[in-house]
Amino acid sequence: MAIYHCSIKPISRGAGQSIVAAAAYRHACKLEDSRTGEVYDFTRKRGVIFSEIYSPDHAHASWVQNREQLWNHAEAAEKRKDARLGREILFALPSELTEIGRASCRERVYRLV
Repeated sequence: MAIYHCSIKPISRGAGQSIVAAAAYRHACKLEDSRTGEVYDFTRKRGVIFSEIYSPDHAHASWVQNREQLWNHAEAAEKRKDARLGREILFALPSELTEIGRASCRERVYRLV
């Protein structure tokens, strides 16, 4: 029997978190935080099957599709020390789904968010 799971968690500066570090970990990539100068390198992390940036159709800024610039802009936009920088939305899809089924679910989720 297929079991789906969804959880939504905040990424908060007040909890000592960085949206740049969180993005680097979740995308399994290397990003530099321009606010602190720290480099987060998670390129050796395994298990990331799909990683994509979805942006609104009216977002014409060139930095929107650049992961490092996007998350540094998000970090800089919030000034408060207890700012909520973003939210992690996690969808766990059952292994019984085919790759086409998973892709279909991703597209439906994108339209909901």
